[in-house]
Amino acid sequence: MAAAFAIAVGIWWNANTIAHLFIHRPFFRRRAANAWFAALLTATLGIPQSLWRDRHLAHHRGVPYRFRMTREIAWQMAIVAALWIAIALVSPVFLAGAYFPGYIGGLAICWLHGYYEHAGGITSHYGWLYNAVCFNDGYHVEHHRHPSARWSRLPALRDPSARASVWPAPLRWLGLCRNPSRAVVRALDALERVVLRSRRLQQWVVGSHARAFGALFAVGPRPKDVAIVGGGLFPRSALVVRRLMPDARITIVDENAANLARARAFINDDRVVFVHARFTTPKSSTLKSSTLKSNLNSELCNLKCDLAVFPLAFDGDRRALYARPPAPTVVVHDWIWRRRGASRVVSPLLLKRVNVVTS
Repeated sequence: MAAAFAIAVGIWWNANTIAHLFIHRPFFRRRAANAWFAALLTATLGIPQSLWRDRHLAHHRGVPYRFRMTREIAWQMAIVAALWIAIALVSPVFLAGAYFPGYIGGLAICWLHGYYEHAGGITSHYGWLYNAVCFNDGYHVEHHRHPSARWSRLPALRDPSARASVWPAPLRWLGLCRNPSRAVVRALDALERVVLRSRRLQQWVVGSHARAFGALFAVGPRPKDVAIVGGGLFPRSALVVRRLMPDARITIVDENAANLARARAFINDDRVVFVHARFTTPKSSTLKSSTLKSNLNSELCNLKCDLAVFPLAFDGDRRALYARPPAPTVVVHDWIWRRRGASRVVSPLLLKRVNVVTS
């Protein structure tokens, strides 16, 4: 999974930096040297560099791209085929489980990147970090106006009247939403629905979470009463808790009745209680740590528990969960770069970890 993530990010970064720069300004004076470097980029990206170039230059000309087989493209396609066959012979598991998922993920990020560079008009991003990492790729308006300009000159060509966004292209969809956190929740919900369609994905997701949970609760007493907030739709946390803590009583809280109905299809156990309610983040430090409070239509529902679990898609004040844990032990699913308390990475591919804090 770490390799798949690295491949996806590597393909996206290379396509929008090195390969992109090479399209507009070949790096070498000798034609043969450029041909060999194009072959290297082809193997790195898994896409014929000449095809990538023809498609991109058609975009700059403002005309539809029409595929035309050339000797150069055929040679580069043979390089990709040879690479994939070699990987399949050495490690078919790596090819199917890491390379291809990463390859598809990288192309998806490239599509997202290209789409939001032009959605509503060509748009630039002037953040220093992104442009330092991506060789001024954010200066997209300037690049379209001066396509042959060296990347290092683009800041000097900046037009104050250019359309700009505070978000880099791959994350620009967040800026187009009135509530970015809600947009993230919707995106995670969409991914969860993809998991619902594949038993293999379900097994992988539950297994990844079970390893992280198991490492965190390998020692010490096991919780007896567990409350899982937002545990509907695909109830991965409940399945993990049932696997690791078979004697625990589980309460699943979700404001979406349809999600609870789906969760019931995965868990048929009298010790699991389903509560249709919305959790409200505690605002008072005097609230008893053993009481989990949720609110739906102004009706309070008190849940006694010694372990509370919150999802990555939690639509509330995540910082309050860390600052004032609403239960003696709280597990918070969070992004991989947010480490708090005892922590374990669930999967680099999911960009996810679980943090454990105590009151």
